[in-house]
Amino acid sequence: MSNQMTLSDRIAIEAGITAGKTFKEIALKINRNPATVSREIKANRTLIPATFYLGCDCRYARSCHRHNICTDKECSIPCIKCRIVKCTEFCPIYKPKHCSRIEKPPYVCNRCYYRNDCDKRRYMYSAKLADALSNRRRSDTRTGIRLSPEQIRYLDDLLSAQIKKGQHLTHIYAEHEMELPVSLRSLYNYIDSGQLSVRNIDLRRKTSYKPRKRKKESVPIPNYRLGRSYEDFKKYMESHPNMPVVQMDTVVGSRKKGQRILTMLFLKTSVMLMFLIPDGKAQTVVDVFDFLLDILGMDEFQALFPVILTDNGSEFKNADRIENAINGEPRCKLFYCDPMASWQKAEIEKNHEFIRYVIPKGMSFDALTHDDVTMLMNHINSIKRPSLGNKSPYEMIPIGDEDWEWLMQLTGMDAIPADDVNLNPAILKH
Repeated sequence: MSNQMTLSDRIAIEAGITAGKTFKEIALKINRNPATVSREIKANRTLIPATFYLGCDCRYARSCHRHNICTDKECSIPCIKCRIVKCTEFCPIYKPKHCSRIEKPPYVCNRCYYRNDCDKRRYMYSAKLADALSNRRRSDTRTGIRLSPEQIRYLDDLLSAQIKKGQHLTHIYAEHEMELPVSLRSLYNYIDSGQLSVRNIDLRRKTSYKPRKRKKESVPIPNYRLGRSYEDFKKYMESHPNMPVVQMDTVVGSRKKGQRILTMLFLKTSVMLMFLIPDGKAQTVVDVFDFLLDILGMDEFQALFPVILTDNGSEFKNADRIENAINGEPRCKLFYCDPMASWQKAEIEKNHEFIRYVIPKGMSFDALTHDDVTMLMNHINSIKRPSLGNKSPYEMIPIGDEDWEWLMQLTGMDAIPADDVNLNPAILKH
């Protein structure tokens, strides 16, 4: 049972008061403590102000003719009508109108016979008004900033320094969670309300996306996709549920020709391999697979790359050679997403966003070197992410896994300290 009083509970309290039941009887009905019922009535009852004669709450106000209570002998105005001095502060016989019944259970006038004609201060308990008052009070306690100026400055300095490096707010929070006095949601709220020098425009994800238009015309299925469609992929994964999957794609620069980046994302760890390739030819992709097989060996390659899911780009159309080594030995299974369905490999598409932070669309890749791509790969794989439990992809790699250790050593993978992660174009000096 929730500790919060609900509207149903308050309706039962109002009905109990009207029926003349005791707090104990009301509490038994709603499965609460009688003290809880008492506190609820006192905290959320509605005040009905009294109508006093000339605004004076003294019970003798209507019959009072006293003068000069304030010792001003020259004043001829009756003290009850004076607007300069409040007579109740000086009068020795002042006695306020007050009903003692509101000081005793049930603390409200719901059952009082004289409540409609009473000229004293009254309280009524209404379930609807009590619920609204409680909710408003709870909301007010959760609004605003409850940090000291020193804490605000610390937050501002930390976020500004890291965001200028291109780091995500989720990455910063994952690394400094124990140092921050607020939650990740509060950080977004503070930025949104302008409490920090960081603005929404500095956050990469504070933007909107237009829905993509999908073409309705059917696309003929190439021969190399037969038996390797997305439906075939789902059927294969149903019969091999624990088989690791690697999503594959390419990222191109300003021109269709020239250098591009071949990416491979391991779904279990979110680690993304990146290779700089000279062109978008199918044989170039095959050469990368042959290279990986040569440096890893067949057993290690099959353990790391058993199932590949990619799109319908022309660079991946040599399916037989991707799946089989140069001697014809099978090394992996290759499947293709449906045409115009990039969401079927959404994870690698999302990771490409990190690449675009450093190399925006429209920029040529021709000046890139293999060292540049390796460095970029390491920064991307060191970003902590909420989807990984605030860990980075590198931290998701199984400790002591020899296949992974060998792959990392041969491809130059190396973790970057969290505060040094940089996703600004400035990291590529040239």
